[in-house]
Amino acid sequence: MGRKVTVATCALNQWALDFEGNLQRILKTATGVGIIITSRTPSCIRSKSWLPFWNLRSLRTSSVTWECPRKLRPATDIALCCSQTGACVPSLHRPVMHRNVRYNCRVIFLNRRVLLIRPKMALANEGNYRELRWFTPWSRSRQTEEYFLPRMIQDVTKQETVPFGDAVLATRDTCIGSEICEELWTPHSPHVHMGLDGVEIFTNASGSHHVLRKAHARVDLVTMATTKNGGIYLLANQKGCDGDRLYYDGCALIAMNGHIFAQGSQFSLNDVEVLTATLDLEDVRSYRAEISSRNLAASKVSPYPRVKVDFALSCHEDLLEPPSEPIEWKYHSPAEEISLGPACWLWDFLRRSRQAGFLLPLSGGVDSAATACLVYSMCHQVCEAVKHGRGRYLLPAVWWFSDQEVLADVRTIVDQLSYTPQDPRDLCGRVLTTCYMASENSSQETCDRARELAQQIGSHHIGLHIDPAVKAVVGIFSLVTGKRPLFAVHGGSSRENLALQNVQARLRMVVAYLFAQLSLWARGARGGLLVLGSANVDESLLGYLTKYDCSSADINPIGGISKTDLKAFVQFCMERFQLPALQGRTWA
Repeated sequence: MGRKVTVATCALNQWALDFEGNLQRILKTATGVGIIITSRTPSCIRSKSWLPFWNLRSLRTSSVTWECPRKLRPATDIALCCSQTGACVPSLHRPVMHRNVRYNCRVIFLNRRVLLIRPKMALANEGNYRELRWFTPWSRSRQTEEYFLPRMIQDVTKQETVPFGDAVLATRDTCIGSEICEELWTPHSPHVHMGLDGVEIFTNASGSHHVLRKAHARVDLVTMATTKNGGIYLLANQKGCDGDRLYYDGCALIAMNGHIFAQGSQFSLNDVEVLTATLDLEDVRSYRAEISSRNLAASKVSPYPRVKVDFALSCHEDLLEPPSEPIEWKYHSPAEEISLGPACWLWDFLRRSRQAGFLLPLSGGVDSAATACLVYSMCHQVCEAVKHGRGRYLLPAVWWFSDQEVLADVRTIVDQLSYTPQDPRDLCGRVLTTCYMASENSSQETCDRARELAQQIGSHHIGLHIDPAVKAVVGIFSLVTGKRPLFAVHGGSSRENLALQNVQARLRMVVAYLFAQLSLWARGARGGLLVLGSANVDESLLGYLTKYDCSSADINPIGGISKTDLKAFVQFCMERFQLPALQGRTWA
């Protein structure tokens, strides 16, 4: 007899404020949902506390608030629920002090009772992450202790202590284990021993930022985990920018026994995306029974502490529910990833900053042209999101909920409550100002190239000369020292030549910020502009840049992309967006 459960995984923007309402809608639509796992970061940047929901039947929030320190932004929550009864087992990540040690924990609770506090055992501490600065990993594998709940929580749950440590949940029909973000990526992942000990469903609510080609690694890790050991794996991932330089790309998925059953979008402007799959637990059990090496290892494994839960994910009505079919994962090419990921990041950053758009110094080179194309791609995605409107099916078993947030944000940015974006060029003209800052050493070719590209993407373009400012600055130096530096072509030394080049580059930054703050004022429009940088990662790694020129900006959308990938992206934009200004050029 099969035991079918409908599982769902959800990607959420950390700023999503209507999570409960969106979850209620998907539960009403996806009958028989048994597990929902979501990725969500509380809106700590706004210094708001998040009110956790306690019962999906009413979706009313408790009076208890869970404060999140400003610098401690643990991502994610998970909900295990049964749509037949309205019961749920939600959980969230919180900093928890246990015996005067701060842990990053998943707190799992059911119907106003905390079931388990599961601390994170592997902390991300390389690249962009510094978790060890704030937290201590739990090092006692398969051990639990008693944790005394705060009195404000005791008043709600009517509990004094709860298990704290490395344990799993044992329901009436299956066993559920949790991995937390980085633990999937470690050489000795917890899912290995949990699977050997009979855990059939693994959940991982992650905060993994976007890097080109990273989706391949995520999919490989999850499919390999379920290929070797069997089981159902639910991976959720955060979406949107983190208020700084990172972008979280969603890419949620559901896998079983080495196959993918649901794929979430890797990039979208929507704050909430839910995907579901109906899977049979008996498929997991028969798959594992056929692997003798796995069974030999399972007979020797040390058992996990089990938290018994009087709760069932499956029911008799599920016998007639058709199971989901495996799908083939669809990857984006690197050029497509560049056109989508940084563009989504730009949009999220712009709408959260409440600025009126961007200002880009457009030089006629490949770097600034690629940055301009990213803003144009952003405008394309915004128009598409507005066109598709409210919650809809995107792919089989995938739901998006926009709730008109994109349209509302556009109207706020352009300061027109009746504006509805339909043409990307028109929107680009409202949110992007490009500026070509010529000097006596600039070529007519780069000037024409910048102007043509600006016309084709629709940006508001400004052409100006910075020679008067350069002469004024050099004049101050000459007045003080009595000497006037010359360019090398006029007989100057290498030191003179370099200094004069840097004066031009740095004055462009000053002029860019001046126009970013006042160009809209001069046009009778409200707000200011964010200055976009255009220094690629090769220049940053090699130090081949001028301090405080294009390397200095409010945000730099190509700061993590190589020159080779940028050239491929420019070629992609020429074909995708029909931009002849990018055609037949030898981009330097």
